[in-house]
Order: sequence, then C-alpha cells, then structure tokens
Amino acid sequence: MVIERFKDRDPLPIYRRLRDSGRMLPEGLIYLDSWVEPTFDRCFQLMECDDLRLIQQWFLNWRGSGVTIEVVAVVPSKDTVAVVGPRLDEGSTS
Repeated sequence: MVIERFKDRDPLPIYRRLRDSGRMLPEGLIYLDSWVEPTFDRCFQLMECDDLRLIQQWFLNWRGSGVTIEVVAVVPSKDTVAVVGPRLDEGSTS
C-alpha cells in the first residue's frame, strides 16, 4: 500500500505529471487501484511486486513532484490465513 500526500492538498501537479509521463512504473511493479480522499490530502494506491526495490525505483521517478510517499507493506488476507491457520488451536483450552 502506498500513501501519497499531496503538497498543500493540491493534486494538480501530480495529475499533470501523470497525464504527461504516465505512472513511470519500473517493470515488475504492478499498479492495481487507487483511492483519493475528498479533501485531496491523501491518495491510497495498491501496488504489487516481489521486490521492494521496485518501489524504491518508482519513488525516485516521482522525486520533486510535490508529493510525499509512505510505503506500507501488506500481506493479502488469504496468505495470512495460510500462516495463522495451523496455529489456531495453539493454547486452546477446549
């Protein structure tokens, strides 16, 4: 999950750059979807990759664009269930 903060809540510089240059994603980094707060404070982007260095490359492509970027690594729920499932009965008093 990528959280972008628009400088001064102004999305125009970012959307101009997006229009003119595209997403500038390195090969292997997949953009899935995004959501923007109505106040133009933050944009939440869901991206997928196997190598976090791709996020770093993408981040560098957007340097100087008027946005700050926070990356939050997340694991799909179905994958978490696969990890947690075998331990569900640990410590059970039943």
